[in-house]
Amino acid sequence: MSKLSAFVRRTKRRVRRFVNRTDLKKHGVMTAPFDSDIYTLDSPDLELLAFPGFERQNKHARLYSSLCTKKQLECAAFRHWATCIGESWRLHRKLWEFCFILQALHERGMLAEGKRGVGFAVGEEPLPAWMASVGCNIVATDLDAHDPRSLPWAQTNQLAENAAKLNKRGLCGAKEFAERVSFRPVDMNCIPEDLVDFDFNWSSCSFEHCGSIELGKRFIREQLKCLKPGGIAVHTTEINLTSDSDTISEGSTVIFRRQDIEAMVRDLKNDGHTVEKILVDLGHSPEDGFVDTFPYESDVHLKLCLFDRYVSTSIALIIRKQG
Repeated sequence: MSKLSAFVRRTKRRVRRFVNRTDLKKHGVMTAPFDSDIYTLDSPDLELLAFPGFERQNKHARLYSSLCTKKQLECAAFRHWATCIGESWRLHRKLWEFCFILQALHERGMLAEGKRGVGFAVGEEPLPAWMASVGCNIVATDLDAHDPRSLPWAQTNQLAENAAKLNKRGLCGAKEFAERVSFRPVDMNCIPEDLVDFDFNWSSCSFEHCGSIELGKRFIREQLKCLKPGGIAVHTTEINLTSDSDTISEGSTVIFRRQDIEAMVRDLKNDGHTVEKILVDLGHSPEDGFVDTFPYESDVHLKLCLFDRYVSTSIALIIRKQG
């Protein structure tokens, strides 16, 4: 790339960042009254989060269910996980999802020798390989490559067809990876009855692709059948910040509203499970107020515009199965 081209590219990014700035409070979705059984304003001290090599004990320094923010991505724990999985640190919500999942599972003792985990719609995520490198036994799943619904994901290198694709970065030794990671085609709308007795499971922005909001809600309840009593589930998806009524409710990609997230939490709690309260924090930096637009080429991608209508960001739910 020539110096002129690089200059033009940087200038376009700066202009887009200025134009796409938005005051998220004006939408009102995350400023309406909160149910204290679902939400919290009590942000943990992120610099005291424990991670390998920094195991400071502090009962307040644990993640809640959360929305994606720059502050979380910048903390030492999230930077540590980015390095572990071979990712360059950047202000991107997908990186935030990976780091959040690893941090939440680490805090709850899941990333340890002998623990069993199952990942849904893993694509070519680096998480299975890194989990295996610390002794976890992982079943990685994704939609069957022969399923017509898998075609868009295969075309963009986001479909796992076998276990081999999951260690491309060499995060786990070949022998250990072969022993600890297996692959299985799984439709998230029809989880096999024998996929059980796991200590933890996870998915990264996957259950919004189940076909409808109702199918996504059903997945969040059904996936718990895979876990042992007391097992941990960490799942991320996109939340609609523009409206709590108007949304995309059916199709290959849906956008969950605040009311849908609350309904999921209430259903899980009524079934006897525990859901970590959702931290109400959309971030306060200029980058947190920037909304990336299609084709999503900005170097800041914490919030984005979907279907040219809805501002969204990632939300993560931490769930403990009853017992």
